[in-house]
Amino acid sequence: MGKPRLIILIRHAQSDGNKNRDIHQTVPDHRVKLTPEGWKQAEEAGRKLRSLLKPSDTLHFFTSPYLRTRETTEGILSSLTSSDPSPSPFPRHTIKVYEEPRLREQDFGNFQPCSAEMTRMWQERADYGHFFYRIPNGESAADAYDRVSGFNESLWRSFGEKDFASVCVLVTHGLMTRVFLMKWYHYSVEYFEDLRNVNHCEFVVMRLDRDSGKYNLQNQLRTWSELREEKRAKESGSPIIPMRKKWGGCPDGCDHTATSRKRAAKRQNTSDLFLEDGTTDLEIVEAKLQQIGNIVDAGQERPRAMIENDVRGRAFSPHEKEGHPGENKHSASQRTNGHKNNKDAVTSLSKLDVLKIGRDGGGSLSGAASRSGSEESTEREREAGQRRTYPSSMALALGGVLEGEEGMRTGQRADALGDQSDAEEGEGDLERQERVDRSFSGAVY
Repeated sequence: MGKPRLIILIRHAQSDGNKNRDIHQTVPDHRVKLTPEGWKQAEEAGRKLRSLLKPSDTLHFFTSPYLRTRETTEGILSSLTSSDPSPSPFPRHTIKVYEEPRLREQDFGNFQPCSAEMTRMWQERADYGHFFYRIPNGESAADAYDRVSGFNESLWRSFGEKDFASVCVLVTHGLMTRVFLMKWYHYSVEYFEDLRNVNHCEFVVMRLDRDSGKYNLQNQLRTWSELREEKRAKESGSPIIPMRKKWGGCPDGCDHTATSRKRAAKRQNTSDLFLEDGTTDLEIVEAKLQQIGNIVDAGQERPRAMIENDVRGRAFSPHEKEGHPGENKHSASQRTNGHKNNKDAVTSLSKLDVLKIGRDGGGSLSGAASRSGSEESTEREREAGQRRTYPSSMALALGGVLEGEEGMRTGQRADALGDQSDAEEGEGDLERQERVDRSFSGAVY
């Protein structure tokens, strides 16, 4: 036969659990039976189904194994096959009925707790979301979706059977009806949670389009959002037009000028931060030159260009302050004696080191080229023709010692960023340097 022309989903008729929820505290959910009103609803559903069918139609029923759905199926079949008021074209023996456990109701646990706890749990589910909320000792709607997905696939494969009926009827539960439609029509979770439950014995009809081979839903499903809009329209007397929220601008009035933070000042060169009363850095440099000129008089013969370099960022490298390794003892002592007489003046000058502008525009010799000198061997080494013993290349790198073009160590030290290092002359403690390099403070990011 192929695909059925109709797929009809029917929710079970009214049950005792719909009338009294406390019954689930003593009666298992799968044993809850129909009420007298429920039996009437099931028989009326059978007459309605009979009016939708063609005399040539064949039927397959798939029902949940719960007692209330099986009783609903019996009530439908009783009126569908009845000879009152006229003989039925659908004899009972021609209708196939299958119990399908995958169509059972969402599992709400075993015996349910008291009404107060169930009310709290229902409120929690509403806040959490009906689809993903898992009932304690039970299922979530997402769990039910998984098993309905398996049933849909089995049902679709059965459409290829030659003797499959022209009308397929699924007698199931309210939530399972919505989950079935969600899987079949690819509804979103948000739309599923917005759907209202179907009524007892309400028909949800899916009709086959022969041209496209797809099933078109014949029902207009009810949603909670539409119900809220209808309620608002009745209360206001006019339809509610949803307004798009305004995110831009200041709908309540702008007061950003009163609450906003002050804009940070534009970054200046390091030397500019020390200017006072509008004095320019050039005026400070000239004043410093004059001060140095007064200090270096008879006992301090240094070229004017060197003094200017001292002021502008090249003065007194760490090697010169401690004694350059390339200087002999006589020159070092002469320079030390020359400065000893002007100890106070030099101390005052050291406070202005921040004005030494480096090649990158910062202060305090930032980025200044490192000074290097030739390293002289001692008299004993020259006579023996021996070279000094140096540490390995890794140790040199850790210590910051650089090599010259000829592979000879020049004794120049630099840190990992290329600026002048504060390391002392000599090999130093290699283990200590390695510990520092492996520590957080020695890391370079």
